[in-house]
Amino acid sequence: MPIIIINGPPIEKIEKKRILVRDLTDAAVQAYGLPKEKIQVLIKENWPENVGTGGELLSDRKNKKTTRD
Repeated sequence: MPIIIINGPPIEKIEKKRILVRDLTDAAVQAYGLPKEKIQVLIKENWPENVGTGGELLSDRKNKKTTRD
């Protein structure tokens, strides 16, 4: 059973999540030739305070940018 995992920033609107899951499922059905009930999609939302890039939290980088503007 294929599992598609999406890691990214939070998606605020549930309708956008529905569209994402539907479209990813459709693509996997075409690629694998399996019924859509066999495809799992997991959305893992990562808040900026839980993600680091270049040794800094994304939330800190955003705060620095806002302070400079």
